[in-house]
Amino acid sequence: MRGTGDETARVARRLSDRIGPFRRTLLRTSRVAAGLPDIPDAQVEVMRALGADEAGSAPSALASRLGLARSTVSNLVSSMEQAGLVERRLVGGDGRRATVHLTPLAAERLRTYDEAATTVLVDALGRLSADDRAALAAALPALERLHHEITPPPTS
Repeated sequence: MRGTGDETARVARRLSDRIGPFRRTLLRTSRVAAGLPDIPDAQVEVMRALGADEAGSAPSALASRLGLARSTVSNLVSSMEQAGLVERRLVGGDGRRATVHLTPLAAERLRTYDEAATTVLVDALGRLSADDRAALAAALPALERLHHEITPPPTS
């Protein structure tokens, strides 16, 4: 393991142990606060990726962007299509290629979820000390750099 020894390993382990549960708790709490149906975390991430791209995305590009297997994205898109959250559109007369787009329902649910998540976090941050809020704010750039460091390069 690269780093500066035992302390780096302890920090890495604590981050690894807490990030997943934090994300799942935020998702669950925000869904409940907004009265949204149960939307799996992976579907929220697909919606977020598609919401950032009005031109839609080919399933293979979506898989690469999310770091998921193409078969996983195919299954997610199929279930999301059945739920009315995404739609496939054929690409310019080519019956073999399609792009995936958010439906208005999905865009509204994502907006509602994001607003609820912001409210949940603002409320929780308000209960923390000023020092804790400052520490979290100061840590954000480092977390963004860490995310960049662990993100594999896109595959061709």
